[in-house]
Amino acid sequence: MREPETFVVTSVSAAGLTHPGKRRQKNEDSYCARPDLGLFVVADGMGGHAAGEVASRVAVETIEQFISETRAADENFTWPFGLEPNLDIDGNRLKTAVKIANRRIATRVAGERDLQGMATTVVAVLIGRRSVIVAHVGDSRVYHWRDDRMTRLTRDHSWVEEQVEAGALTPIEARDHPWRNLVTRALSGGGEVEIDLTALEVKPGDRLLLCSDGLFSVVPDEAIGETLGRHADDLQSICSDLVDAANRAGGPDNVTVLVLRFDVA
Repeated sequence: MREPETFVVTSVSAAGLTHPGKRRQKNEDSYCARPDLGLFVVADGMGGHAAGEVASRVAVETIEQFISETRAADENFTWPFGLEPNLDIDGNRLKTAVKIANRRIATRVAGERDLQGMATTVVAVLIGRRSVIVAHVGDSRVYHWRDDRMTRLTRDHSWVEEQVEAGALTPIEARDHPWRNLVTRALSGGGEVEIDLTALEVKPGDRLLLCSDGLFSVVPDEAIGETLGRHADDLQSICSDLVDAANRAGGPDNVTVLVLRFDVA
């Protein structure tokens, strides 16, 4: 009988890049890469003017702050929304951080009339003590690349994704549909937000891509996967190639990419 594989990952490398695209004056995306915390986040703001930029920045900064403050948290920590027993400590940390970000956005909206209607998507990866935790709300994505194969880890919370799943639209039709930007979930401060969490085991050589829809809305998954497999030791070149591909395809939206590689030190 074959012995089960044990994957030892002791370090993570990361690179990120954001660009306003070719048709937008402002960049409403935000991201953070904190290898020291094991935290990586991409947020795509919505709401126009400065509001989308504010929403994405508030989300990223709030998540980063909570994860930093709870490095040593355990079951005895005072959890703001209670401790979910079906999640480990790091799953609770990440889910709670996103919930607090939603509350923080609600506070900003209530205090500033110009921010009414702002919202943001968010994807976040936390390298936990037992596994890698992926959280997402909205239609930004996380992809997993291993052994020359790429898999999407997140399901878009969008109208077109629901239509594709129902068989009413093909993926190609969804890409060009006029309602392709209509999200069904976002951090907007409006009540409790439903957050999808996934636990992932990684092994050395694996890569993760976090990205806003400015990438995959114009660059096919096959091309994204091919790019992720290049430049084994140069993650920044992967980021540049992905952003360049989005802009060559018209660059209709802000685009943000964050690439992680798991290594053995």
